Amino acid sequence: MLDLRRLRLLRELKIRGTLADVAAALSYSPSSVSQQLALLEKEVGVELLRKTGRRVVLTAQADVLVAHTAELLETLERAEADLAASLTTVSGTVRVAVFQSAALALMPDALTAMTRDYPDVRVEMVQREPETALYETFARDFDLVIAEQYPGHAAPRHPELDQVPLTEDAIRLAVPLVGPAAGISSVAGAAGAAWVMEPRGSASRHWAEQACRLAGFEPDVRYETADLQAQIRLIESGNAVALMPDLVWTGRNVPVQLFDLDENPRRSIFTSARRAGARRPAVLAVREVLERAAAGVGRPDRVPQ
Repeated sequence: MLDLRRLRLLRELKIRGTLADVAAALSYSPSSVSQQLALLEKEVGVELLRKTGRRVVLTAQADVLVAHTAELLETLERAEADLAASLTTVSGTVRVAVFQSAALALMPDALTAMTRDYPDVRVEMVQREPETALYETFARDFDLVIAEQYPGHAAPRHPELDQVPLTEDAIRLAVPLVGPAAGISSVAGAAGAAWVMEPRGSASRHWAEQACRLAGFEPDVRYETADLQAQIRLIESGNAVALMPDLVWTGRNVPVQLFDLDENPRRSIFTSARRAGARRPAVLAVREVLERAAAGVGRPDRVPQ
């Protein structure tokens, strides 16, 4: 019989790329990972790893084992989900990855509801960018991810993950009430303004740049930050304009001017879990309370025009 723990290490190496990354992900030492994989090679009697410079790569025989390991892990996860579903109490730990605006707008109410309605479930939350979080959920770092996709920009798809719609929010132009940009009311009118956007590589940054280019100009992205609260302060203080989704205003008065965009673009927000574990009662419970929290979010409290 092959050792499933060692097989999992081999799969982790395929996913993460280096022994150091596998060790960090599983709280092992790199030498321990290397020793376990060496023992696995002895068990199977064929070469599984080949050195290429300072790295190791998987052989074709290792890839065969990785494919079967993925099936075994999915079977075990389904078994755990079915066992949990047979119990009368919903319990366990659910690790959730969430992007910032959803963490601010949805998670406080959702966590309160979990404590009240499902006291035996422990929810652990980590803030992650959606693209990274989806991959990490596939890699089993998380049980559930709250992710987003902008119009015309589909989020990465992993066959092992499902995708359940959660909510949508409008994207609007946010301009200050004071300062030189205070009179702007359209994207085209903001051609000469200073913009604040998320860092390059994010879906929101790419979408915002495309919106400006379609309006006929290249935006002057003078300020760059992934912190949406910092973006709001830059707009509120009169230093920048931005394209902001409605979810960022949840639970607060709007301290800026918001203007609708042509075609009323909307951002889609969804949850994803591994299909093998999606039926686990604790995961279903978190999704249930997230749906309730999302249903309570409406248009920003004040939209001065």
